[in-house]
Amino acid sequence: MLAGIALTLISLWFGQHHGLLPVAASKEAELVDGLFNTMMVVSVGLFILVQGVILISLFKFRRRAGDDTDGPPIHGNIPLEIVWTAIPAVIVLVIGVYSFDVYKALGGFDPEAANDPGVAQVAMLAGDEFSTAILDPSQIKKHGHHHQMALGIGAFPEDEGRAADLIVDVKGIQYAWIFSYPGGITSGELHVPISKEVQLNLNAQDVLHAFWLPEFRLKQDAIPGRRTELRFKPERLGEYPVICAELCGPYHGGMVTKLYVEDQETFDTWVQTQLASQDNGEAIALNPLDRTDSEYLAPFVSDLGITAETLAQLNSQS
Repeated sequence: MLAGIALTLISLWFGQHHGLLPVAASKEAELVDGLFNTMMVVSVGLFILVQGVILISLFKFRRRAGDDTDGPPIHGNIPLEIVWTAIPAVIVLVIGVYSFDVYKALGGFDPEAANDPGVAQVAMLAGDEFSTAILDPSQIKKHGHHHQMALGIGAFPEDEGRAADLIVDVKGIQYAWIFSYPGGITSGELHVPISKEVQLNLNAQDVLHAFWLPEFRLKQDAIPGRRTELRFKPERLGEYPVICAELCGPYHGGMVTKLYVEDQETFDTWVQTQLASQDNGEAIALNPLDRTDSEYLAPFVSDLGITAETLAQLNSQS
């Protein structure tokens, strides 16, 4: 009994104090961390239990000096085998249900969206029609398609049906993220206000990319020909990495940018600065639909370490 109590206490303590995760910067991170911590508690408990049994067996059942007899002819223990099969099965089932609840709470499970013919039909839109639909989902109606077409992480159940406070269109290209804000602002960095619901409408121009925010515990694929959605609420001021987590080409490792969580005043100042730069002709792109990959990447080549010419050569070989 004492060993069981000690095992439980050690597992619970380590599961909550493992220090393996980066800082949590979003509301969503709390749910994901809870699931991860639960799995750590179970994993540590099982590890200590199994290793403890092995160590005890090594000493208790070791061959004694001068003992040359054969071991007892044990052919198995059916009840024991049932127990050590049933326990892992129950653990996997419980964690599976828990993870499904977390995914649902994050807005990732929407059977209506999954069965929505508009999700599949939007991929049938060609070229400029699809690009226009990505930036303006209402355009889908002009083609007779349903407007709800995004897959991914949506709103919390209590926020379902409420528009996000900030909607940003995100395009993944080899090898950069391009963020298009309302008002025509286009940036290579993502700026968001703290404690506001943010919705990212993701799509890829060339190959599959994955938009990963480690501190937010969120990752969503950016898929060519299909819009995906990532919705979150930042709750910690700071600067955080935005990483492509899908091997997308030889310069995949350079596809990194920053997410800045700012107070409302700082964010508003940044927006006004970007609008003023646009008015002065300094914007990265007035209309992202009219720009090529090379033109998109031109402002970022110094950070990426590649040139527009290199990009053009890669595209010509693909």
